[in-house]
Amino acid sequence: MTLIPGIGTALGPIVAVFLAAALLSFFLTPQVRRIVLRYRIVDRPGARRVNLKPVPRSGGLAVAAAFLAVAGVFLVVNDSAALISVPPSLRPLGVAALLLGGAVAAGLGAIDDLLDLRARWQFLGQVALATGAVALGIGIDIVNNPFGPGIIVFPTVVAIAFTIFWIVGMINSINWIDGLDGLSSGVAIIAAVTLGLISLSTRVNQPLIAVLCFILAGALLGFLRWNFHPATIFTGTSGVQFVGYTLAVLSILGTAKVAVALLVLGVPIIDTFWIIVRRLSQGRSPFSPDRQHIHHRLLDLGLSHRQTVLVIYGVCTGLAVLALILTGASQLYAFLGVFIASGLVLFLPTRGDFGRPDELEAESYEPDPPTADPSG
Repeated sequence: MTLIPGIGTALGPIVAVFLAAALLSFFLTPQVRRIVLRYRIVDRPGARRVNLKPVPRSGGLAVAAAFLAVAGVFLVVNDSAALISVPPSLRPLGVAALLLGGAVAAGLGAIDDLLDLRARWQFLGQVALATGAVALGIGIDIVNNPFGPGIIVFPTVVAIAFTIFWIVGMINSINWIDGLDGLSSGVAIIAAVTLGLISLSTRVNQPLIAVLCFILAGALLGFLRWNFHPATIFTGTSGVQFVGYTLAVLSILGTAKVAVALLVLGVPIIDTFWIIVRRLSQGRSPFSPDRQHIHHRLLDLGLSHRQTVLVIYGVCTGLAVLALILTGASQLYAFLGVFIASGLVLFLPTRGDFGRPDELEAESYEPDPPTADPSG
């Protein structure tokens, strides 16, 4: 990967917005925790949960607020001071789809955190959200040909369908891997940083998109301080919907970076695919809950809570490196390799397959050590 000429001028703004978003999210998270506790918006221990005590959720609202505030201020300042060049392909409606759509995604998720909506209503909300993004000009019209030079141009109908599928799929991939403390937020940090770095390469050359990616990474990092095991607050549906939507749109804006996002987020995307296949093969709804995700399988294989999260972090980091150094068909082959490996992990016999119920027994995992209350 070759970085763009004059990258030094972009590093200052990137570092500044990254730190600003991280600090804002860090200080906002305890405030969000106090509010959700007041309204008893908590995840209670249950058959499919690993927490042994009630934990407040909706922490993703702090991530969303930090991202939207810092991104909004930076875009206004940049419009007058021209700190970072704006790519011609980035239209105002695209920015509106990112910011306004992200706010709506977080709001819809907050409603689910409060009311525990059925999966079908969540799905309809996601489709409506993705359709709104398409209406504002977000679309995957072309992709690079992975098997040779040139590009593949999608017909309009195919482009619309693929874009909606991509956004909804990304939201659910982040949602379904959000099963352990710090897992989805850490994976999203790796993805955001990777998309930011690739945006600074000569093959993409979109420093403004890189700035937005690092704002998201900073907001997630500030939140991760409270979300890593043992978590004092969970991301909640508000967080996974916001993060999934924002990553999906950032991977499309300007020059589509879908192949990069597909590889770096290979673990949650492939996990989602295999889970849907398995549930359908068992005659169940693809949205029915169970304990068949890859992080559950790793727990079943004997890894601790933290070890499982760190292993998945490591795999995602390795995929991020591959996404940065590989191009074309090589990225596709790497994705297929992860696809096969993940399938083996998900389908190899584990202790859960030998007469044990297909439900997560929270008491079978290590208890949370005492931790400080972020609310002080």
